[in-house]
Amino acid sequence: MNEQFSLEGHAFIPLHNLLKVLGWCDSGAMAKMVIDEGMVQVNGEIEVRKRCKIVAGQCVSFNGQEVEVTE
Repeated sequence: MNEQFSLEGHAFIPLHNLLKVLGWCDSGAMAKMVIDEGMVQVNGEIEVRKRCKIVAGQCVSFNGQEVEVTE
């Protein structure tokens, strides 16, 4: 596990926003594009829903990086 990301009291974060906040993508448009292309995994499964709600306990990986989402 490379990183952790805290939801800081929020129930979830949309997947494309998470990629942007982590700095894995330069823009929301880029984040949506890599999700569309099947380059992002949530808990080991390819996820193509841009606004997929990422909640505490999930792991997101992209481009050799991985993050665990915490509360």
